Order: sequence, then C-alpha cells, then structure tokens
Amino acid sequence: MKTSSELRTMLRAMDHKSYPAYKSLAGAYQFESYVLVIDHVQGDPFASPSSVHVELSHRQAGFPEEYYRRSCGRIALQDYLTRRFAAQMEAYNFKAKGSGKSGMLSITRCGQEVLERSACQITERGIVARFTVGFPAFGRTIDAGGLDKILFDFLPKCVENSFFYSRQDAKKVQEAVYLAEDQEAVRELLKKEQLLAFVANGSILPRRSGVSDLPMQGSVPFRSPESMERTLHLPHRGAVKGMAVEPGITLIVGGGYHGKSTLLDALQMGVYDHIAGDGREFVITDDTAVKLRAEEGRFIRGMDISLFINDLPNGKDTRHFSTLDASGSTSQAAGVMEGAQAGARLFLIDEDTSATNFMVRDDFMQRVISREKEPITPFLERARDLYEQAGISTILVAGSSGAFFYIADRIVQMDAYRPVDITARVMALCEEYKKPRIQAEGFAVPDYTESWSARGRHADGGRGGRGERVKIKTFGRDSFSLDRETVDLRYVEQLADAEQTQALAMLLRYALEQTADGKKTLRQVVQILFDTLDKKGWEPFCSSYVPCGLARPRVQELFACLNRYRG
Repeated sequence: MKTSSELRTMLRAMDHKSYPAYKSLAGAYQFESYVLVIDHVQGDPFASPSSVHVELSHRQAGFPEEYYRRSCGRIALQDYLTRRFAAQMEAYNFKAKGSGKSGMLSITRCGQEVLERSACQITERGIVARFTVGFPAFGRTIDAGGLDKILFDFLPKCVENSFFYSRQDAKKVQEAVYLAEDQEAVRELLKKEQLLAFVANGSILPRRSGVSDLPMQGSVPFRSPESMERTLHLPHRGAVKGMAVEPGITLIVGGGYHGKSTLLDALQMGVYDHIAGDGREFVITDDTAVKLRAEEGRFIRGMDISLFINDLPNGKDTRHFSTLDASGSTSQAAGVMEGAQAGARLFLIDEDTSATNFMVRDDFMQRVISREKEPITPFLERARDLYEQAGISTILVAGSSGAFFYIADRIVQMDAYRPVDITARVMALCEEYKKPRIQAEGFAVPDYTESWSARGRHADGGRGGRGERVKIKTFGRDSFSLDRETVDLRYVEQLADAEQTQALAMLLRYALEQTADGKKTLRQVVQILFDTLDKKGWEPFCSSYVPCGLARPRVQELFACLNRYRG
C-alpha cells in the first residue's frame, strides 16, 4: 500500500497531462487515520465520476460496539453515517472547478426508509464508505491542484466529521440506533402475538405531495379505534399504543379523500423502518407483505394462475400460463400467485388499482353472463381460502361493492383520516341483504417445484478473461435493462429506492450466470442469491469493485424481478 505522500507526488507529476493519466492513481493509499482506495477512474471529465472508498478501523472510528452488534442497530448506524457524510460533502460539492463533472462529490441520497446500502458498511474490521468524485480537469487536461484540494483538504474534513464518534452528537447517534431497536422489537412482537401490522397513535400518515415522501404538515394524527388498540412495550420508548391488525381479512372503507389509500400506502411501506421525524416510525407491517395491483401489459412466464382463471376460449393452459402482454385480471392473478410463491403472509389491495372483473362479479352480472361462460374466479371467492388454507391474510381498500363485507373479519371506516371500527354495525346490516357467493370450489396452491429455466448468454459470468459480463442500465426506480432486455418494475410499488432496482439488476445477472441451470426452482435460485449476499456481501455480484449505489431489496421484490424477466 502506498502512502498519502506518494499519492501527492504522483498528482504533482501528472499536472496538465492528458486526462487518461489519472488512471495510474487507482489503488490504496494510507492516510493518517484512514485508508483511501481509488477503485475506478473515469475516462474523461464528462463521464460518470470516479469510484472511491475509505476504510476506517473500529478503533479509529470509536463508535460503541453495542450500537452495531445487532443487525438492526448496524443498519441504522450505517444509514445515519451515510446521511451525515452526504451532508458534509454538500458543503464541498463542486468547490473544485473545471470541465464536466470536475469537483463533484457524491454519495447516496437516502429517502425516508432505512435501507442496507453499499454506500456505508460496518464490518467486523471497521467502516467502509463508498462515494464518487469528479476528478478535476480544464478541458481534458488534468487539474492536479483541484484533485489535491479534494483529497487532502475537503475529504479529510468530511471523513473526520462523519465517521469519528468523537465528532458526532452522541445523543443523535444513540437515538438513531435506539429507534431501530424499538422498531425491531415491534416486528418481533408482531410475530410473537400473531399480528400483521401496527400503527402507533400519533403517527402522521399523509405525505406532503405526490412527488414528496416527507410528512404533510398540519395533517390529522392517527388514533386507533378502542376495539383494535394494543399497547406494546418497547426496550427504549416504553409503552406505545396503537392499532393492531390481526390475521384474517380486514376491509378499509370510507368516503373519497377520507384517508383509505393513505392508510394502505403507509402499511405497504411499513415493511421498512423509517427515520425519526418521518411520522411513520411506528407504522410496522409484516415484512413479507405484498401490494397487489393490476399491471396491464406485464410479462408472465410459466405461471399457474388456474386458481383464478380457467377454461379460456382459446384453450390456453392456465396451469402453465405465459403471455407477453397480460390483461389487468391475468396480471393480478399472476401477482397473487407470485406473492404466495415469495412467502407472503399478507396481501395489500386497493380496489382503485385493481382489475374490477378480477376482484368481484355481482349477482346481476352473473345472471347475464353465466358462470360457465366466465373463465375468471374473482378474488372475492378465493380470499377466505387464501387465509384459512394458505395462511395469507388480506387488507383491502374497498369502495364500490358491498360483497366484500361478507368475507371480512373486521371493517375499518376512515372518517376524515380517523379510523372507526364499524364491524358490528356492518355485520348486522349484512343480515338484511342477500348473501352473495363468496367461496369457490377447488382451492389449491401450486407447489412451485418447476425449474426456473431462464439462461444467460454468458454462462461463465465473464470472469477470468473468458468474456465480458452482461451490461446493466438502470432507469431510476422503475426499470432496468440487462443486455438490452428491459425488466419493467414500475408497478412493483414496494420498491423504495432506485438503488434497490440497481441491486436487483445485479442479482438477476448473477442468477443467469451462476444458477440458471434448468434444474433449480425459482425459490432455490432466490435462496442461493440471498445466501450469497448474506455470507459474501456485494462482491460476488459486482464486476471488479463494489460501487456506491446499491441497496438491499426484499425477497418479494426479487421474485417479482425474476418473474418479469423476458430473456
């Protein structure tokens, strides 16, 4: 390993040379209190910035071991440090002037969710922080003085103010870790008490706007109905009261703009922890929950949707159904089976984003179009069996059909953003009306033992000089392309961050290169991918170095990604 003095000497020697001379800087350098590693140097000042990381030992950083001993505390501390480093970098961003991206200092921009990211990792040895730097230039001529200022002036200050415990507000660090431990305690209590979700009293559910995930100011704080209120005792916060959702079928009803979808949106993102001040810190949902919706035009390959769709006029086999352009009903049927395959214990459904003919068929329609002529078995007639036989509960926002009342275990009315338990009143009303058909025959969940037969073009993974890896291009949170094959994830609503999409692309590429042998089931492939990620980290999925810009997705989103790959 070279020293920081050697780095400075190399810099001075290349001043005003052609930009590619920067590439000779790749490598590790020992600074006074950390190691600087230049992983990848950009080809010119207008290209993507250079990838860099710093490494500090735990002795140098000085954070209390109890803060990162448990996984939840470690992830929360990583998140805190990433946000702290980003704030420090902002003060120096583009202070070194020049062409293109000269002087850019950048790390992950974290949202309201706390995610495990490659930007900052706490290992057994210490802390690793990954970020990007725009190496300065005038035109395409090296500005060594500009990079010297970044690496020897700006960066040391950012590192010291971000990763040295002695320079932190100890109370804020503790609060971040303690909040994560309390959130983990809620998740453990949900499992122990067999609950699906918890929404703490005082939570702020509405968001500022459709393009801002920040809490809405002046909104009505959540308050649980007395009949559903539970008190949870947490290690740091103590007693917290809120609405507990039990297994079964829960309906959320109410007038338009009264908060039905707002509550469901909060629940669907409750699979993640949230930062302090978000308003949804203690909106905690079973971490296997899957939001279902219609996805017209989605790709489906070899999926058994016969639980909902049978006897198609064209004779197509729905036990092994494939299409390049699914309808709303077939896409939602596929989503149900995909969620069951991924191990979901809870489905979240909003009638507004569902296919009407998939959800329900009223008596009048069934008299006009006989059951023998309708290949769709509506969700209404499968929901009870999904719960009672497959152990999958449902929380459903309903507004158009009273038929759902007949399958509900509890009914919550949102009245001006305040939940009211109206179960007893609605059940009494149900006695006054004719009961619709609410259960169909022939319930059976597929065993999912078929192999996942997708194969990559580069089975050797492009390692050891045997070829190049398949190229990835990410288009924000919504999609990515793998060797020109686009995977559309825009309706996978529980993806929280574009960095999760980038990680899914890398996981899919690895699956094609290493596991798609035509013998393993999809569940086995997913298990291998997460086992590899848990044991070896991001390295096996990356070409030559781990970049800043990856965030761990859930198992459920990985299933969704693999099932939508057309290759």
